[in-house]
Amino acid sequence: MTAPEPFASRWRRRSQTVPLMLGATAAGLVAAPVAVPALALADLARGRRRLPSPRAYLFALRYGWNDSVEILLAGPYWLAAGFGRTLGSRRSIARHQRLQWWSLRTLQRWGRHLLGLRIEIDPAADAALAGGAAILVCRHVSVVDASLPALLALRHGLHVRGVIMAELLADPGFDLLYGRLGSVFVVRDDGASALDAVRGLGDGLDATTVAAIFPEGRLYRPDVAARAMARLAEHDPARAARLAALRHTLPPRPGGLLALLHAAPHADVVVVEHTGLDAYARAGDLLRAAPLRRPVRVTARRISRADIPGDAAAQVAWLDELWLAMDRGVAGAEGEAPARGGAASP
Repeated sequence: MTAPEPFASRWRRRSQTVPLMLGATAAGLVAAPVAVPALALADLARGRRRLPSPRAYLFALRYGWNDSVEILLAGPYWLAAGFGRTLGSRRSIARHQRLQWWSLRTLQRWGRHLLGLRIEIDPAADAALAGGAAILVCRHVSVVDASLPALLALRHGLHVRGVIMAELLADPGFDLLYGRLGSVFVVRDDGASALDAVRGLGDGLDATTVAAIFPEGRLYRPDVAARAMARLAEHDPARAARLAALRHTLPPRPGGLLALLHAAPHADVVVVEHTGLDAYARAGDLLRAAPLRRPVRVTARRISRADIPGDAAAQVAWLDELWLAMDRGVAGAEGEAPARGGAASP
């Protein structure tokens, strides 16, 4: 595993992000009695009868409140863990996991009421999570889907560790809570360090713990997809040709998933699929569209480890087939005709 982040680096970051989050949340609460009616009147004056602006304000305020609760509980939880010495113990993990579940469940409820963000989970997804140690893989098209693997896992009381981009260390709630739960924050362009960190997620996966990863490595956007395919064509023309039919996903980066498969040779793979978020890559896109008219539909399926190749090259081909099938599933949900070319369904 990679060396832990130096204390001085963590302190410098948190000395800025923690006061900023607490101050912004407090200011938002104080301003709410004036800001919410003013935003509603501004929306009505512009003919926006569904009032997206006050909805967005109140949801952002709820997010800040949750983050502030996580920050304020971080100190007592650290003390309860023997001044931080036993933060990795089962008791400490369970304590932080309950806080994580409260936060996600609360945001889901407020998202439904304020933003129309209805997350419908297929029963097949629950069945897929009930089979023991697993690596969860999910496509990444929106800030919202980053929470889906954790939401699914926590429904079953599973401890989830994720691969998270280092940019989210700017969110002190993520920084404090998810870091203590064993997630790793990786620098996007530091491949060697990232792979080293990801390998550590495979340690100790069992019937109570899962690892979550987004093989695309970043949010899907058409321009990002075009650049990614151009780079792939330059370095691996055969693989680029195999993935040419992708329309709704980025070509998956195999390094992280292969590292996890190697680190946890007993773990199955659970593929998390969803539709309904493609138009909301950024938080602003979602907030401006509130309330949403279509639900977010989530399902998952489990792939037994016995059905996953053991050879690295074969695993890359298997992952590509998996992503092509996922892309076709999204196209089918959107009522599109299948794209020509590409490989057959796995």
